[in-house]
Amino acid sequence: MTLSGAAVGRRIGIGLMYGLWKPRVLGAWRVPAAGPCILAVNHTHNIDGPMLMGTAPRPVHFLIKKEVFVGPLGPFLRGIGQLEVDRTGADRAAITGALKVLEDGGVLGIFPEGTRGEGDFASLRAGLAYFAVRSGAPIVPVAVLGSAEKAGRVIKGLPPLRSGVDVVFGDPFAAGDGSGRRTRKALDEATVRIQEHLGAHLADAKRLTGR
Repeated sequence: MTLSGAAVGRRIGIGLMYGLWKPRVLGAWRVPAAGPCILAVNHTHNIDGPMLMGTAPRPVHFLIKKEVFVGPLGPFLRGIGQLEVDRTGADRAAITGALKVLEDGGVLGIFPEGTRGEGDFASLRAGLAYFAVRSGAPIVPVAVLGSAEKAGRVIKGLPPLRSGVDVVFGDPFAAGDGSGRRTRKALDEATVRIQEHLGAHLADAKRLTGR
């Protein structure tokens, strides 16, 4: 896994996402130009990860469930800097890899809901809080809002081809309370803080885009 691999992934993402859909990117300037940061993304479509890879202003290393790493797709995803994670337990290799991305000043992408669903940030896993508090990296909330129209949806889980998809970046924020504590109580408090920020950003993004 290398930062250069993620840069290649970004170029591929740009070509695919802008070729197959019509992304409208708002607030990309809010992503820090340098240094570690975490993109916390809502998750409703299978294209959410690739969409962020193609629209974010910096290369992104996503934590992706290991079930996706099958056949030739596995080596390809690893080659473009994506991280395989076993969601059935504490995956030490994935945790180490994610922290290394942040230590190297890279961008880590996380779907804090853990799986594709309503995309409303209603239920967050503790992983995001851990990475943010442990690394001190700011979190940038991201709302991916696809077309709600059903017509033209050729593949389940994907918005219709050539439909508009809005990607809205929010203001970066710190998850921790500034104490540096990594106790269970501190992580629980950070998770609540994160959920409030992400929920508020999603609501703002919907108002801004009319989605």
